[in-house]
Amino acid sequence: MKKYFFERDFTLTAYELLLNALRRNGYGFLTYEDYLTRGCEGKQIILRHDVDDLPQNSLRMAAIEYRMGIRSTYYFRIVNSSNDPEVIRAIMNLDHEIGYHYEDLAEAEGDKEEAILAFRKNLEYFRTFYPVRTICMHGSPLTPWDNRKLWEEYSYAEYGIIGEPYFETDFNKIFYLTDTGRRWNGENMSVRDKVTSSYSLEFRSTADIIERMQELPDQIMVTTHPQRWDDRIIPWTKEIIFQNIKNQVKKFIINS
Repeated sequence: MKKYFFERDFTLTAYELLLNALRRNGYGFLTYEDYLTRGCEGKQIILRHDVDDLPQNSLRMAAIEYRMGIRSTYYFRIVNSSNDPEVIRAIMNLDHEIGYHYEDLAEAEGDKEEAILAFRKNLEYFRTFYPVRTICMHGSPLTPWDNRKLWEEYSYAEYGIIGEPYFETDFNKIFYLTDTGRRWNGENMSVRDKVTSSYSLEFRSTADIIERMQELPDQIMVTTHPQRWDDRIIPWTKEIIFQNIKNQVKKFIINS
């Protein structure tokens, strides 16, 4: 019989149990900025959150981490569903890193000149809250544009950015563990949140990760989308229904 069982996965209770299990197994925690500036030695978790929607969920998650003495990175989109100034300030005041979850190329429908102007403007906006030094693309799965292709023509280093996870992270050395598609083994449901890696580990649930903790590599990037994590039954149910529909749409896009 398995030691760990959750009546409902993707709750904040399950998330806190995961963090505690990682800590008990000797892992430290880094922001993405820490990883780029200090390196990554020994057992470390690079802890990243993509704030796609419901920013209050991110604040609840950030408060749990703060209480545990853990710092992580929160990437905010510019759109209203993510960009909540009060939440951004509150998460910053909990000593977390703030970054820009950019989607400017998709918003500009592939026009790179328009996109870079928007990127610069939006970056400066987020820098009114925090001295942003790292960025991360938003997958924009329902559009044909890969936001990372903006950097085929421009350089984010010119804007004081030191790194973007999909470019500066060696995923052959750092295991990528993401809740894309509201599952830990959702690569087949992902349009763009996927990496090339030498690792072949697959986990079915948060409880499965905890149960098989000894199989994890020493260095891991854990990416969550906080809107998926909720203890409240009604928001939790709405999210699982919406995500299941979205997964079917993404599967159609991938296979078409």
